[in-house]
Amino acid sequence: MSCAFCGAEPALPFAVAPREDTVLLCETCRAGVSEGTQDGPHWQCLNDAIWSEDPATKVLAWRMLRKLGVPWANDLLDIAYLEPEEREWAEAEAEAVVHRDSNGAVLAQGDTVTLIKALPVKGAGFTAKRGTAVRGISLVADNAGQIEGRVEGQRIVILTEFVKKS
Repeated sequence: MSCAFCGAEPALPFAVAPREDTVLLCETCRAGVSEGTQDGPHWQCLNDAIWSEDPATKVLAWRMLRKLGVPWANDLLDIAYLEPEEREWAEAEAEAVVHRDSNGAVLAQGDTVTLIKALPVKGAGFTAKRGTAVRGISLVADNAGQIEGRVEGQRIVILTEFVKKS
């Protein structure tokens, strides 16, 4: 049996939560779905998977395209069509991860936050100062405790416990 995304063999069943439907995935695709992924040539296979006749494959492809969040994936999401019940299914897991700041306020993509503590930035050699505004944040799709933003020209991962919504 071959992978529903890329066609590689062997492929094993992968459950598409919250339903019990399964999709056959190779090890590479399974790791990307489970652990998160970054843009790369392998994920171009989602161009075909999003048009699959199998609802579970479409739902999983839609979720992966959202996780990637790169221009080509966003363009594909804009033209992809999911039936209303497929869309609800696809969004069911996406809504499970809610990002909250240190005060419990819900954070959204593009929000502005303020650092409530000076944070040393590993590998960049500087400290992000308390009170620094981080504009246009990105949410880490599979981790409610992390966001991404630019501080002093560097794109960094910031723990939500150290920010407050502006």
